[in-house]
Formats: sequence, structure tokens, C-alpha cells
Amino acid sequence: MGKRETAPSALKERGLKPVITLDGLMQKSRFVQLGPEFYSEVSPTPIPNPFWVSCNASALALINATPDMAFGSEGLALFSGHGGHQEIKPIAMLYSGHQFGVYVPQLGDGRAILIGESMGSEGMMEIQLKGIGRTPFSRGADGRAVLRSSIREYLCSEAMHALGIPTTRALCITGSHEPVLREQIETAAILTRIAPTHVRFGSFEVFYYRNQHHLSLNLANFIITHYYPELEAHPDKIALWLEKVGIRTAELIAQWQSVGFTHGVLNTDNMSIIGLTLDYGPFGFLDAYQHDFVCNHTDAHGRYAFSQQPRIGLWNLHALVQALSPHLSQDQAVQILEAYAPAYDVKWLKIMRKKLGFAKERDDDEIIISDLIDLMDKNKIDYTRFMRALSGFVENPLTKNEPLRNQFLDRLSFDAWGKRYAERLSWEKSNPVERSLHMNQVNPKYILRNYLAEQAIQQAKHGNFDEIDRLLTILQRPFEEQPEHETYSALPPDWAADLDLSCSS
Repeated sequence: MGKRETAPSALKERGLKPVITLDGLMQKSRFVQLGPEFYSEVSPTPIPNPFWVSCNASALALINATPDMAFGSEGLALFSGHGGHQEIKPIAMLYSGHQFGVYVPQLGDGRAILIGESMGSEGMMEIQLKGIGRTPFSRGADGRAVLRSSIREYLCSEAMHALGIPTTRALCITGSHEPVLREQIETAAILTRIAPTHVRFGSFEVFYYRNQHHLSLNLANFIITHYYPELEAHPDKIALWLEKVGIRTAELIAQWQSVGFTHGVLNTDNMSIIGLTLDYGPFGFLDAYQHDFVCNHTDAHGRYAFSQQPRIGLWNLHALVQALSPHLSQDQAVQILEAYAPAYDVKWLKIMRKKLGFAKERDDDEIIISDLIDLMDKNKIDYTRFMRALSGFVENPLTKNEPLRNQFLDRLSFDAWGKRYAERLSWEKSNPVERSLHMNQVNPKYILRNYLAEQAIQQAKHGNFDEIDRLLTILQRPFEEQPEHETYSALPPDWAADLDLSCSS
């Protein structure tokens, strides 16, 4: 497809003239219907001399585009800030939020703009450029994204989607040699991401703390109309909607926990109102299992540690309910919050039963699952590799399951757990071959370990983007055996332990 060139475009070289243009696909975001109190119109600051870094063809159907339409010269111009329909006014969204537990009165899209939306295979999708320059909400920052962080979000959002976890999607990365100062000088990039909506918890908080409760009600009605339409005619629609938001949030975090994903910055401005994984910064998947794993060195007190994510999800829901409290009774607020924990528990246990190969339910399942997790934590077992290998567990009491057992320093404790696990499997009388197949459909072989992302980033810094495309291909099939990519499922190298991530990641 000639993805790396700046000119002439692949489209012109091949003599192709698409009947429909990207401009023809896009329309003004419905969000502008709410009025200027909710956003600012922004002119993008394009990156100079842009070039393609990577293009995700599998996401094109989300905006009803084709490769020739999106990845030619028109697409390069649009996704680097140089082009776009003149009648569609790009906007930066207003919001506030609690950052590390402290309320910040105004945040907003400081480096991202919505350039429009398009109807695709999964409904209407907003198209957002991240790293497009300063907006009225930049608070003194440069409004740019760097290549490093753009690669990380691009790969991880697609990895999460392939794992079946709700997330924003990534369409492409465009790059430039423009220098950007972070901890050191880096180069600029723009990530194009797609979602039904980018509204977050903080979008409501800003109006609560400004005593503009009519605006929070307007926004709530807008969200219900477009994203929870089944509630629109209900007299208690605000309360029912918030309960659904809480349940979606609980279920999302249960999915994170099940694959060992740590978000890193669960501020309320990073919480999606429709239950998507939003704003990938210093995220990390568990290598060796650590219950209190912290992936963000900015988080000195471990507020957003892996083990704390379910609790923080509820804390953030409290903040959202507070923001909508003028439109709720006290009983409704309590009911919304009380629905969160059961929803989390049910979802987490359902997933973990599948990961351990349990097709039936038993009252003591949570105990045997939690005991395994504690054992992995004490022995620092690689979470993804062990759970994948568990599909090969043999129930026969004469078999010690050496490949699994030898991962533990405390082998006797594993033996004791393995005996209980064998009894549990025997009670179910499931077919071992079928069980193994089902377990491998929920326990991924490939995840985006930080060191894999780092290798792609280092190569990209030298102008080689092939590893990004390779990783994207691998991560889009996380449950499949890929013999040609076996090394990507190996234990991380020793140097991976020294990788340092912060909020700029």
C-alpha cells in the first residue's frame, strides 16, 4: 500500500480515484448540538512534513472507509491535521475531573480534537485526532503527542479489542520529525482514534462544580438518547442510566483484572461514560503476578495499583453520582452505588471460571480461584503464560503436572492446590480435550508486554515501523497459536524489569 511515503501518494501511483471521499463520509459531530458551553471550536495545528507510521486496515469498517480512501494522500492530510471538510468544525471537549483523588476544576481535550463522525459497521463513530496541537484546554502544554506514546496506545487499544475488552479503537498513526520536549527531545505523532463517544465522567463533574446543573442534565439526556435509547421514555431514566454506567464500569474492570491489565491513571476524566477503556498512558500487563503492581512511577502511593482498580472504579462512580446528585433522590444514589460490587463479582467470577475450565458453577469456586491467585502472587508466576499452560493440566492423581509445578518455588503448595483443582475438574466430569480448547479461547497467548512495545518504539525512532505492524498483526489474534511468532509469547527479558513508565507514556 506504500504506507510510508509522503508524496506522491499510493493512490495517485496506482491511478485510483475513489468515488467516495473521506470528506463525503464524515459529518459534523452530534455533540455540537449541545451548544458551545460543552466544547470549543479548534483549528488543528498540523504536523509538518507528515508521513505514515502505521495504518490499521481492520478498523476501516468502523468509519465505512476503504484503504484507498483512508490511506492515500487525502487520508494522510486529514489524519495529520492538514485537511478536512471545511464545513465540519473540529471541536475540543470540555470536562474536569479528579486526578489522583484531587479535583481539578477544568481539564478538557488539551491535545485532541473531534474532526467529525461517520456511520460505519458498528454505528456512528466519532473520529478524534490526538496530538493535534494546543486547544483552549491545554493549560500551558504544547498539545502534541509523541511517537512513543502514540505507538503504545495504538497497539494496546487494538490488543484490548482482540481480547474482547471494550475500548476505543485506533485507526492510524501519522508522524513527523518535529521535535517535542518531554523528559527528553522526542518526535511528534498524531493518533487517530475512534469511539461511539469520548464523553467521560469528568464531562459531568465540570457542570456540578460550576453549579450549572441544567447543563449536566442536558448532557445526560443527550447520552441517554444516543447511547442508552432503551431508557429514554422511562420516568426514572437518569437513575437507571447511572446504574447501567456503574455496571458497565464494574464489568469492564473485571475484564481488566482477568487479563492482568493495569490502566495506570484511573482519574475520573479517564473514565468512559459508556464503559470503554479510555486514554492509554502508563498501562501495563502483568508479567510476574504482583497483586499490588504499579505501572506508573508517578503514582508514588499506589493509588492505581492493579489490586486497587475495582475499588477505584467505585470511587469514581461516587464522583459521577455526586455530579448528577441534583437530579437524583438519595435512595436512587444509594441503589446505583450498591449495584456496582455485585456486578463486578459476578462478571469476574464468570470470566475466571472459564479461564480455569469450569463449565458448571460451584459455591467454593471463588475460593479455589483466589487461592491460585495468591499462590501466583507469592511465587511471582508469569500470569499470562501460566493461565495459558493450565489448559494442559492432567487430572490423574499420579501425574504431578511438572510443566506447571516447576514454575513454582513452593512446589508443595502448588501440589496441594493442584489436588483440589483435579478434584474440582473430576466433579464436573468434563471432557479434557474440549476443556483445553475452551480454556485456550479465553486465556491469551499473546499480550502487549511493555518490553514488546518498547522494542517497536526503539525501532520506530530510527525510521523502521515494521515491528509496529508485526505486533499489530500478532495482537489481533491473541488466542491463536502462531508458531512463526512463538518468541513473542516468551518470558520477558531481564532488562524489561527496568522499564520506567510515567503519565507522559
